[in-house]
Amino acid sequence: QVRLVESGGKLVQAGDSLRLSCAASGRTLGSNVMGWFRQALGKEREFVARISASGGVVDYADSVKGRFAISRDNAKSTVFLQMNNLQPEDTAVYVCAAGNFHSPNPNDYSYWGQGTQVTVSS
Repeated sequence: QVRLVESGGKLVQAGDSLRLSCAASGRTLGSNVMGWFRQALGKEREFVARISASGGVVDYADSVKGRFAISRDNAKSTVFLQMNNLQPEDTAVYVCAAGNFHSPNPNDYSYWGQGTQVTVSS
């Protein structure tokens, strides 16, 4: 069983940077593809970023490519989402997920955290 807990969300100003963390317990994160998704008020959940079990393959939504970076720590127990040049449209609850397929489809992820709120003011 994999449990995921996100942290790091806060209120920031446009142009600021923020790093989100997703701490895992249970099985090693090395066995799973990890993804970040977000859901803004009144909007559907959307894919943000994903990283392969080895950390060798990453992918991003077009809306965040070049600004966000996903990574895994050395122990494979934590994943991060570094967010730079944040904009108001990035405001959302950010959720960490683990799965068995390197995919942007949320149906391919089996474990989900509760989310952390990121608010970007103008």
